[in-house]
Amino acid sequence: MKPTADLCDELGDEVRVLEPGLRSYGGVTSFAGPVTTLRVFEDNALVRATLETPGAGRVLVVDGAGSVRSALVGGLLGQLAEQNGWAGLVLWGAVRDAAELATCRIGIWARATSPRKSARAGTGARDVPVGFGGVTITPGEWMAADADGIIVSSRRLA
Repeated sequence: MKPTADLCDELGDEVRVLEPGLRSYGGVTSFAGPVTTLRVFEDNALVRATLETPGAGRVLVVDGAGSVRSALVGGLLGQLAEQNGWAGLVLWGAVRDAAELATCRIGIWARATSPRKSARAGTGARDVPVGFGGVTITPGEWMAADADGIIVSSRRLA
């Protein structure tokens, strides 16, 4: 994958840059892939159900309404995402089991950590436009992340 800075230079206005505010927790610091989205609130049942499917190099983008009161992903879901071939997870919410997530060979970005587990009621929506970090992200777009930041484009970024 090309660095996000180089992609921004090459593609100019075709690339949207998420505002700072997410931190890397996974064992892989750079990744890119097509986007699948979820919108949830303090409930990770849809996150688990999605990560149980083949990732095929996709990036799961989860709009958790920015809540850091409970974690949407922990060590077991990080391992599940890795096993099922997801390239990365980007969460506008919290994670837990940070030491375990750091051993997963997958990119994982989130706002913060929280030791509290989330609900599992199954509420939320899949494959809908989500917005955070000053950017609207639509299913099927491409996302790339590295130490310089996270970018989104309708063009392939890998």
